[in-house]
This record gives sequence, structure tokens and C-alpha cells, in this order.
Amino acid sequence: MLPETEINRVLVVTAHPDDADFGAAGSVALFVDKGVEVTYLLVTDGDAGGNERTLDNSGMADLRRAEQRAAAKAVGVTDVRFLGYADGQVVPSLELRRAIARVIRQVRPDLVITHHPDRNYRFVAPSHPDHRAVGGAALDAVYPDARNPYAFPELLREEGLEAWTVREVWLNGGMNPNHWVDVTEAMDRKLAALQSHVSQVSHVEGFADFVKSRFAAWAEEAGLGEGRYAEAFQVVPTD
Repeated sequence: MLPETEINRVLVVTAHPDDADFGAAGSVALFVDKGVEVTYLLVTDGDAGGNERTLDNSGMADLRRAEQRAAAKAVGVTDVRFLGYADGQVVPSLELRRAIARVIRQVRPDLVITHHPDRNYRFVAPSHPDHRAVGGAALDAVYPDARNPYAFPELLREEGLEAWTVREVWLNGGMNPNHWVDVTEAMDRKLAALQSHVSQVSHVEGFADFVKSRFAAWAEEAGLGEGRYAEAFQVVPTD
């Protein structure tokens, strides 16, 4: 794995507002504590989600962008970007690969965190079609697109964005994680980030306990013991 001392910039690529917070907000908080620069890139505005249907899709998109910025602030992230794709309609297209590759070349991250592109048969929630599409497109943007100066040459020719090699990818939501991060000391911040998504979670009775139990289970699987919380990833080297 990439040594922590060599991780200076992280790009988190997700489909919807709240995905980063469910999957990686604890790890992000710990990175920020160490001075790592973290950027969130959201492919959609999440306008098809939520229970507050007095809002039309445009109003929901505005609300969810605001909630995501508040959630990011809870873990110390200030750079939050949106691509504006339609919620529920994302496919791993060349256009999406180019858009993600553009941001990789702008941010120049050492590590990318994104969705697992495969369906999870143990737990269905991570397998939203948008998640799988974004994970696949993000991996393609990491390799080969962002590092290949001949891929999407207009990024260099018109925008001056030089090729960039991401050194490692962490996938969340997959069936077979091989890396766990102890996020116990950041669990309160992770929970605060998740609770910032009022339109998504305010109606869920016992939400905090549900979140804690899920990430306590990951800690148990990781062998961290009782009273600990962990986030789980599959590490993909890119060499």
C-alpha cells in the first residue's frame, strides 16, 4: 500500500450527496487532521433522492448541494465540486470519464476514493446503478485516461492540464474489502457529516445507532475489538 506519509492529496469521487459520508468521511477526517488536501467530486446533485417531495427536482438539487457542503465542512473539506449529471441516469460514458479525468489532472491526487464498480451481493445498498457507473468511470479515468497525455488531448491542448498518475485507489461498497481504517476518533465527525443530510436521514428512527452498529461491525471484522469503528475499502494499486 501507499505509505501514509506519501499521501498529500486525496480525491473522493462519488455519485450522490451523502455517498462520501457513508463510505469514507471518517477516513477523510483523519486525512484532514494530518494536513492532507481533500477534494470531493460529486457526479450528480442527488435530485432524485430524499423524502421532502414538496420540492421539485431543481429545489431538491439545491438543497442536497447545500447539505453536502455542510457535511464536508464537518470533516474539514472545503473543496466540493459537482458535475451536474442526472440522478439515477449515470452511465460510464466517455463524457463522464473525461470529466473525472479533468478533475484528476486539476487536483493531482495521490489517492482516489470511489465506489466499487461491481454489484455487492452481501448488501445491496452500495450497488445503486449510479454508484457502479461512477466507480467504473473513475477507475477508467485513473487508468488509463488521466495519466495518458494522448487520452482526451483537448484537456492538455485547450485547458493546459498535464497528464497525472494516481498512485492508488480505494474502493468502498464492495464484497471483499482488504483494508480497514480505524475511524473511532473521527466517528462523531462522521456522524455529524451524515446528519447534515437532513433530507435523507431525518426521518430514519434510530439513525445514529444504525450508523454506529454498521461501522462497529466493520471494526469487528477487522479485528479491532469492541468499542471501535472502522471503514472498509478494497485497495487497488495502479502501478
